[in-house]
Formats: sequence, C-alpha cells, structure tokens
Amino acid sequence: MAKAAVKRPSLRGRFITFEGGEGSGKSTQIRRLAERLDAAKLRAIVTREPGGSPGAEIIRHLLLSGMGKLLGPDAETLLFAAARDDHVRTVILPALDQGTWVLCDRFFDSTRVYQGRLGQVPPGLVSAMQRVTIGELKPDLTFILDVPVEVGLKRAAARRGSAAPDRFESEDIQFHQDLREAYRQLAAEDPERCVLIDANADADRVAKRIWTALRKHLHAAFAVASTA
Repeated sequence: MAKAAVKRPSLRGRFITFEGGEGSGKSTQIRRLAERLDAAKLRAIVTREPGGSPGAEIIRHLLLSGMGKLLGPDAETLLFAAARDDHVRTVILPALDQGTWVLCDRFFDSTRVYQGRLGQVPPGLVSAMQRVTIGELKPDLTFILDVPVEVGLKRAAARRGSAAPDRFESEDIQFHQDLREAYRQLAAEDPERCVLIDANADADRVAKRIWTALRKHLHAAFAVASTA
C-alpha cells in the first residue's frame, strides 16, 4: 500500500513595513518592492495604516480629517488601535498564514512615534494598545525612509495638488523636524529590525538600496535559522 503523502506546513509570509515622515516616498517604494517580489515569483500584498481593511478605512477617514486630534491624543491613539486591530485580524495575519508577503505602509512604529514620542501619550497606554492589537506580531523588517523635512513637505504638497493638507501634513515645521529625529532614533535603537534608508534620491536609486538591504537581511536571517 502506498504511503499517504505528508502534507507539509506552508511557510509563513514575510511582514515588511515602511515608515517615515510625510513625503518620504513610502507608497512609491512599496509599489516598487511589490513589483520586484512579483518578478521573483513571491506572492505579496500591499496595504496601509491607518486603513487596509473596510472597518479600518472608515476610521482612517476620521483620523486624517482631524477628528481624532479634536478628541485629544489619548482618544486618537485608541482610534488608531481600533483600526489596527481590524486590519491585523482581517488582512495581515490571514495573509501571513497563507505564506503571502505583507508590505505595509506604516504600522505600530507610527503610533510609537507620532502619538507616543511627539504626542506625549503615556508609554504605558501605547504599550497596552500594542499588546491588545498585535500581541507578539511584529515586522520581520522595517524600512525607515529618511529625507530632509523641506524635501518631504515639498513632495507631499506636489502629491496632493490643490487638496487641503491632512491632519499630519498640516502640522508646523518643528513637528516634522521632531518627527524625523524620532524616526532616526528608532532606527538606532532597533538596528536588527529597522533599516534607515537615505530616500533623498531618485526613486530608482532608493529602490535599489531597499532591495539590497532586504537581501542582506534575509541572508542573515536564514544563516541564523540554519544554525539554530
């Protein structure tokens, strides 16, 4: 009698996030990376925060309209957490479990930086919301795109055209300078996960830097796994 075929468990997908200030080029570079992975025959989806799922997109509209700011920083953090909870449960985890790579425009690092470090929301509240919404989930790799504030704001203005700036684009120049510094500090504090990318260059050059960093990170991860 022939032996029944052994069903091998599927490999978990990789979770890659992109962070950075306004106009840093995250959307462009996520699209570029998705195209590169597709050419390499790797399944990948592109998503974003706040948003990424039907429920979270509704909350995104409230947040970017400035409604969350009117409610205060703690309440705004709770809105971000509610959006993330829906996004993780309905989109991110199912995709990873199916072996699909997930490329996400912002994730919990944005809450840590925007609401935590700049909004001065108590660290305990930020940590509690992280435990509730994502548990042990964290990105395998985070690219932090770094550009001078003036360059980023100029890009953001060109992107939106005649539309009004959103909740965060409308903050003053000091906010954006503090934001850039907070992200740079984050990269320094967690170098195994976070890669600071000089994004003050043309899109092709930045995409090449990201691809090189991704290959280097995966090579290191596989080397560690093989010796475990």
